[in-house]
Amino acid sequence: MVDPTEATAVALGYVAVATTTKNPKHAVGAECANCALFAGKPGDAAGPCPLYPGKQVAAAGWCTAYQKKA
Repeated sequence: MVDPTEATAVALGYVAVATTTKNPKHAVGAECANCALFAGKPGDAAGPCPLYPGKQVAAAGWCTAYQKKA
């Protein structure tokens, strides 16, 4: 799992639970599970993300690179 204190995670404002972010870019309902970059399967608690090679992000997480799935 991505450690929210890692340099990349800090730079992208990653949080393991989207509702805990104070970042003004966060929109209600936006989380890793519905991000275009999230490579996990629907219903997975965590999955890979190309922004954090070799690690998984929490499906309930969020970062500023969020891109809503089409």
